[in-house]
Amino acid sequence: MPRPTPISILLADDDADDRLMAAEALEESRLANELVTVEDGEELMEYLRRTGRFEGRDSPQPGLILLDLNMPRMDGREALELIKQDPELKRIPVVVLTTSQAEADILQTYDLGVNSFITKPVTFDGLVTIMSDLGRYWLEIVELPASV
Repeated sequence: MPRPTPISILLADDDADDRLMAAEALEESRLANELVTVEDGEELMEYLRRTGRFEGRDSPQPGLILLDLNMPRMDGREALELIKQDPELKRIPVVVLTTSQAEADILQTYDLGVNSFITKPVTFDGLVTIMSDLGRYWLEIVELPASV
């Protein structure tokens, strides 16, 4: 059964070029989902908890979080741990999208509860393919809880 409304995607990445390329790749892959971006783990948690500069905003919780690992202030590992420990946030699917290929990062993020670990492709076409595949899987195939 199709979803009544498209879910929003929240991207946490400290690199402005990567955020822009992700937005363009999402558009190129013809996904109509809203993409919201934040610059680090602290801003991610503020967005999810509606604190800081996001206090009082009435935007929906994301249906999918794309998370870079290596960010300033609070990195993706710390943010992932907080998300998966929070009863209000833990059901939101989190996909790590990072340049890291380190086995330690893969193991640690799965131990923390990540849903998928993807190494960022080196080309824009590769990113379009990833966004299209992510969209198809997380937004069309998988059944998510209604509260996500």
